[in-house]
Amino acid sequence: MKFANYLTENFYDEMFDENDSPRPGAELLIKKIESLPENDLLLKQKAAETALLQMGNTFAVYGSEEGTEKILPFDILPRIIDNKEWLEIEAGLKQRIYALNLFIHDVYHDKKILKDKVVPEDLILSCATYRKQCEGLMPPEKIWCHVTGTDLIRDRDGRFYVLEDNMRCPSGVSYVLENRQVLKRTFPNVFADSNVRPVDEYPNKLLAALENLVPASVSNPKIGVLTPGMYNSAYFEHSFLAQQMGVELVEGQDLVVSDGFVYMRTTKGLQRIDVIYRRLDDDFIDPKAFRSDSMLGIPGIMDVYRAGKVAMANAPGTGIADDKAVYAYVPKIIKYYMDEDPILPNVPTFICRDDKDRAHVLANLDKLVVKAANESGGYGMMIGPHASVKERQEFAERIQKNPRNYIAQPTIALSRVPTIVDTHFEGRHVDLRPYILYGEEIFVLPGGLTRVALKKGSLVVNSSQGGGTKDTWVIGSDKKDNPVPSQSQSQSTSTDPTEDIRR
Repeated sequence: MKFANYLTENFYDEMFDENDSPRPGAELLIKKIESLPENDLLLKQKAAETALLQMGNTFAVYGSEEGTEKILPFDILPRIIDNKEWLEIEAGLKQRIYALNLFIHDVYHDKKILKDKVVPEDLILSCATYRKQCEGLMPPEKIWCHVTGTDLIRDRDGRFYVLEDNMRCPSGVSYVLENRQVLKRTFPNVFADSNVRPVDEYPNKLLAALENLVPASVSNPKIGVLTPGMYNSAYFEHSFLAQQMGVELVEGQDLVVSDGFVYMRTTKGLQRIDVIYRRLDDDFIDPKAFRSDSMLGIPGIMDVYRAGKVAMANAPGTGIADDKAVYAYVPKIIKYYMDEDPILPNVPTFICRDDKDRAHVLANLDKLVVKAANESGGYGMMIGPHASVKERQEFAERIQKNPRNYIAQPTIALSRVPTIVDTHFEGRHVDLRPYILYGEEIFVLPGGLTRVALKKGSLVVNSSQGGGTKDTWVIGSDKKDNPVPSQSQSQSTSTDPTEDIRR
């Protein structure tokens, strides 16, 4: 298979520049692919799919008539990012997570940012993910967002933009780790010679972030990954991460509150558990504190958490920072707490609760992407240029009925990456989800999950909407060209981030 007839068209292409020349770091891979015997690349693609199937890395599609479990589609052509470019992304993500952590803590305590009218108070208090039960909570080290998956996109201008923040139970990192294992076997020589930054340290980094939550008085802590169970769409990931970290995989029914602590039921009796990496939404954690009909949580665990006798990652209440309407204020949030301009810009956003913005959105539905504030997975979204008149009318009615619940953004021409289609290459749109861990310091996994819209012309990359994945190669050493640390990086180890709040 050759790239001779590959068309970049009028999009930013991640592998070729506007002159059809390979971008930095892609030369070795392109040369290798074009030197392969005919059909050899297709055989490698088939072998990679077989390997992933044998690994069992599956996900569930709710409501699918084709079966519960599926292998996420995977394309063996990686997405390549030069390390110099990655360092800016890394700095921007560290800055963003640091500021959002300060914001969450402030919102549930002094509410200074609301009193100073930087973010509208009614916007926060009306948010579906605002948890009044979390007011006054003091997580260990005052860190709320221990695990974050931030979605980035690249526009025609070649610049990365933040599309949204995922700070509740972000998923997908298991695909990053397993995809990498497959690609290392698919292109071993190219991989070695390209100096691709590793991702396999993620489980150890995650474990260290969880251990950072353990009080010094606990000498032999017990850590568990809390899963909703085998029918959850990301169950493979829950079990995979527990196995990789060497910790327990537990469901709510495995845990019980007694004598002010949380215990795990074992064949040898009750055993205390000290840290829980929860993959369960706030609503279902504790039927005594949140939804009373939850059968997945642990009755009374919020009382234990509030007393500091168990730690949770992420802390309950973090969802306030990934509400899509709150997202529009993140540049102001960064400026307020850190007196810095955002390193990574937001996509321009219209907030439908604002009369002027709403009027503009309703008049331009055929040009905009409309999103529900608290939906995910590509649901509750309308891409105006691709929507029917009926769909646009339906969304207009939804916006008018509940303007607080909707935002709108211009349609972004997502960058593209060559993808195998039948027996040739075609460009497919992609986004990028890097994973950020906040423990003793803020760590950004080099690369992250590249999600690809496999349907021609589609801009929807979500796995639940037919998207697939690619491995992401950050090319180059992390020892070179490091920028001067920003304020957010230099302060990321602070044990009391709120003491440095700025107006």
